[in-house]
Amino acid sequence: MAEQSMDIPRFPTPGAPVRILVVDDDQDNLLLVNYQLLQLLDCTVISAQDGQAAISMAQTYLPDLILLDIMLPTMDGLEVASALKQNPQTQAIPIIAVTAMARSLDQELATAAGCDDYVCKPYEIETLSAAITRHLTLPSSLLQPS
Repeated sequence: MAEQSMDIPRFPTPGAPVRILVVDDDQDNLLLVNYQLLQLLDCTVISAQDGQAAISMAQTYLPDLILLDIMLPTMDGLEVASALKQNPQTQAIPIIAVTAMARSLDQELATAAGCDDYVCKPYEIETLSAAITRHLTLPSSLLQPS
């Protein structure tokens, strides 16, 4: 199987909706991101509330992108990112850390664990959209604000 370079944006499967895995232990955050992404990208959103579920969902559904909270119960987002990047099946999936942890050290730790990008909470939808488009090549019609 050919390896996919991490610096080349992934192309969602033609004709299929973009599939994004959102991992957050806060139900309100999941609903907010789900609503925003559906409105912005008309994509399929899969969600998980803990690290083990995130790994399982990533392996099962092979999403086009993962939005990953860092502060999760039991297995934190850094451990999740590391596990996903070590797995040949999931290592090419871009991971964007979406977290309230805003120190530069936190960003360095996320990058070292395998996160490809970093968005601080609270965020503006434009910031999240920019992070997503840095890692996915999407039809321009999906990126125009409604």
